[in-house]
Amino acid sequence: MEADAEKKLRGFGPRAERTSDTGDSYSGDAWQRDSHCDEMAQGSSMARSMIPVLETERLLLRPLELEDAEQVQKIFPHWEIVKYLNSWVPWPYPADGAHTYYRDVALPAMERGEEWHWPLRLKSDASRVPGVIGMITLMKRADHNRGFWVGLPWQGQGLASEACEVVTDYWFDELKFPVLRVPKAAANAASRRISEKQGMRMVGTVEGDYVSGRLPSEIWEITAEEWREQKRRSGRGRKDGTG
Repeated sequence: MEADAEKKLRGFGPRAERTSDTGDSYSGDAWQRDSHCDEMAQGSSMARSMIPVLETERLLLRPLELEDAEQVQKIFPHWEIVKYLNSWVPWPYPADGAHTYYRDVALPAMERGEEWHWPLRLKSDASRVPGVIGMITLMKRADHNRGFWVGLPWQGQGLASEACEVVTDYWFDELKFPVLRVPKAAANAASRRISEKQGMRMVGTVEGDYVSGRLPSEIWEITAEEWREQKRRSGRGRKDGTG
């Protein structure tokens, strides 16, 4: 299986196949473009600069703004959150880490149509400003398309699963990508459970550099066709009845 997975990791085949509550790990080349992903996205009809507000039963996902950095800086720098994130995340986390990353990396990538970042807010607490409890990201790269984290007080409540559901719908139904692929530390059991729940399959194993050191990693993937089929089987269609 590893040999076949390695072939997929190098790029898309005829079907355009490619592909860490601490979340899917964020990739170390967060601001580097990938030519394969550019090819993958050519057929998309979305205006990349128009990132919508997304909703789940309990969550409101508004597109990232620089003002969100203040709340993120308060809840993000905890070992249990960062240990399975990619090693490019600085640790100890600097006092201006969130502001600098959003200003210099995340927001410019959103403007270029390469990344989509949504802070997570509870609908029950939406009036509190800024009220951020976590973050989820989609990324237009060959082998890493989604990352997320949830603040410690809100872990273990299924909120990451809700966020992953709605952004995966967006990835396939609106952005029109054919495959979602996510790497994760093999030891990240919470993230693996979300991938399993979503019907993803492990397609390979590699070594990855994380904040906690070099660890065995797994590559998980699901195609648009597989996603829609498993949603039909499970009865988890979209609220508008289209999927």
